[in-house]
Amino acid sequence: MTRKELEKYSSAYTLSDMEIFIFPELFYSLVLANIMSPEIWKWREDPWFKSIEKKSFNQKINRIKQYIIDHYVFNLDLDTWGLTTKEKEIGRFSSFIDTELLKQSNALFGYEGDKYYFSIDIRKHFGLDKYTDNTIPYWKTETVEAMSAFKYMDGYTTGAGECVSLSSLYAAALFIVGKIPLEKIYLIATPLHSQNYIDVKNGILTNNRRLVTKNMWYNGTSLSAKARRAIENEKITIVSHISGLIHTLYDEASIDKDAYGNFKSSIQAYLTEEFTPTSFINYLRTRKKFWKCFQFKHKRNNKDQYISMETLFCYEHSSKNTLHGDSRNALLNEVDPEEFSFARSNSKILFNEMEKFLKENSELNFEDKQNYIFKELLSLDCSDLKMFFHDYREWLQTKPKLPDDEKQYISEPKLVLSPEMPRNEIISEIYKRRDSNSYAHYAIYAYRDMEGTDWDPFMKAAIERNPVCFEDCKKRSNEEIYELLSNFSQHSIYEGKRLAQPDEVWNFKTGDGIEKAITMAAILINLNPSDKIKLQIKKQRVKLVVNKKTYNFVSEKDLTKEISVQ
Repeated sequence: MTRKELEKYSSAYTLSDMEIFIFPELFYSLVLANIMSPEIWKWREDPWFKSIEKKSFNQKINRIKQYIIDHYVFNLDLDTWGLTTKEKEIGRFSSFIDTELLKQSNALFGYEGDKYYFSIDIRKHFGLDKYTDNTIPYWKTETVEAMSAFKYMDGYTTGAGECVSLSSLYAAALFIVGKIPLEKIYLIATPLHSQNYIDVKNGILTNNRRLVTKNMWYNGTSLSAKARRAIENEKITIVSHISGLIHTLYDEASIDKDAYGNFKSSIQAYLTEEFTPTSFINYLRTRKKFWKCFQFKHKRNNKDQYISMETLFCYEHSSKNTLHGDSRNALLNEVDPEEFSFARSNSKILFNEMEKFLKENSELNFEDKQNYIFKELLSLDCSDLKMFFHDYREWLQTKPKLPDDEKQYISEPKLVLSPEMPRNEIISEIYKRRDSNSYAHYAIYAYRDMEGTDWDPFMKAAIERNPVCFEDCKKRSNEEIYELLSNFSQHSIYEGKRLAQPDEVWNFKTGDGIEKAITMAAILINLNPSDKIKLQIKKQRVKLVVNKKTYNFVSEKDLTKEISVQ
């Protein structure tokens, strides 16, 4: 293997955010690894998903969403997988990527966002301010097995994962459990976030553990604000699809051109809304400084009474009812009668009049509706209402900063997987296509199949990219490290002939004998690079020979291998 190939293959095991950014094929390869894994297929047997095939599309995806919420938490603990430095990581990639472009496009190397993130201290936002300026977390994307294994860690009662892990989990779960074709699922990465776009009905966006429908995107709540943040403020660096991918930094694209065109049209429709009473009141909800501009008329005891929108939004905040939709009257009934006034304020826009106009003139364009409000309803309390409407118009039509489609499109044999295929057929198809399809090729490495892959990349990753293990062992003797690992649980988080990396063994305090031996070897070679270490695996018997001293482990992996660790 060339140096670049070795970096790429080994990155399929560690899957840090920066590795996925530089080797974007790994993004979808992780989805395929999760699809091959037995973990999500077990969900089908859970009573929660009983008769899910008979349920509607919305019921299916909401079941999946709730299962993920119940079984996984969002994890952004920077210490989970240890720390590294900018210099070390840039040194890995400097010979095959422009590091200045990397700094402009990746959060860990200097990127600070296009709008929102300029207003905050990016290092403080992510908890990096407690470290030196060149220290960065080893932000690792977890497989579904690693996500589920968080329940073994202190402080966790369920699984966990960061944003890329959750988006990869969602894509696999929607395919396996929801039976949504992979052709309908697009993975989206920005420098600071990862989401999926599901091209079904009006579109659905995943956001960490949540699902965001088009109505939710425009409902003006804090949840929708969080979901909107990345696409509104950042460049989309990668769009990954079963047909291929497109990356903002690379001249070549492998995604099917028609599929990318369909994605662009669909997501733009999802991100576009009309000037309606509902969208207006939802936007107003997000702009507290303008609440004073509006009042609402309500007939109580057969008499017109008035109340400020400030008061109504305050009541709405603590209620299950809202100002838009069928629950408006229920919300108004919750308001203390003393909040109402018989006197109309001449300095506030009467929302009812504006709502009536919008309903009766829905065919008018934005400018005509805006001009009517300025001319007929302008409030004395709102001197900067023009800025409000300028921002409202932008809010109604988010323009995603997508990778330019003027690329050199390359094609390779496509991977065709159906939600109706059983797991064994899917695995067989991926292995069959490993030599012709790059996703399939790297998925087998991300899947951790040690019988069907070269061990060198796995060992390189184990030795070089598991910093969380090394720091804790600096003051321990070899015998203390061996005793510590021997006392960990004996089961592997990966079934069959698949192996965990040392940081997974270390964090979850469990591992097969081979995994423990590799963990010990990685720790020792980092603490004492001159050590002569040999790993001998013969079925159940595992020996780690360190400077002629032998440490014995027991394995259930049924593998045979002999490796000199250096």
